[in-house]
This record gives sequence, structure tokens and C-alpha cells, in this order.
Amino acid sequence: MTIADDIIALEKAALDRWCAGDPDAALALSAEDVSYFDPFRESRLDGKPALAALYDGLRGQISAPRHEMIEPKVQVVGDAAVLSFRFVSWNGSEGARVAWNATEVYRRDPEGWRVIHTHWSFTGAGLAAGQADA
Repeated sequence: MTIADDIIALEKAALDRWCAGDPDAALALSAEDVSYFDPFRESRLDGKPALAALYDGLRGQISAPRHEMIEPKVQVVGDAAVLSFRFVSWNGSEGARVAWNATEVYRRDPEGWRVIHTHWSFTGAGLAAGQADA
């Protein structure tokens, strides 16, 4: 397996658990100095404790039994790798489709590849939260 294969597999496994309401795999992939952006936050989160608090508030509230990582691309530079992809999920109760753009920056640490920066945005400019359809 290549570095790209490894990173994509790590991310897919974390997304599978995330879409079942369990953020622990995503949190386990995060470095202590992780930073995080998403469209629901006014500012960046810094550090694993802040990310853990955010994820704890979401635990059990996400249900997307159908989801897909589209066109993942990994760019490796030394002990860093940037994973970018599109992500589409369908929520379990209403079947609503939500489309995202995502970027994860990984760093190779002694314990393996860890996410040092996450950025999620809705696909398409100016779309309301949860209303993405591209």
C-alpha cells in the first residue's frame, strides 16, 4: 500500500464511524495540536481538548448510513500529507443529501499519521447549512 492508500483508508474508517454517530475514530486520528474549521463555527478551534468538546456534543446525533468519499487526492510532502475530497451523505431519517468539500492535513508522528488541520465547507458558494445539493 502507498501512503495515499493508508491515509484514505484511515479517513474512510473514521468517516464510517462518524456517520454512525461515533466521533472517536476521528478524534483518535487528531494530533494534540490539531486545528479545525467547519461552516457552523465562527472561528477556528485549536487543540485536541477543544475538538473533543465539540465532538462530544455531536456524539450520537449524526446518522448518515449512506455516504461517499468522492475523488480523494493525497499530496505527500516529506512527513506531511494533504488529503482533499468531496463528501456526500444522506441523513438516516429524512434522506436529505448534504455535499461537502473537505481538507485534512496529516503529519507523520511516531505513533502514525495524525490530522493536524481539518477544514469542512459546503459544496457550492453561499448555500445554507444542510441545503447543499451539488
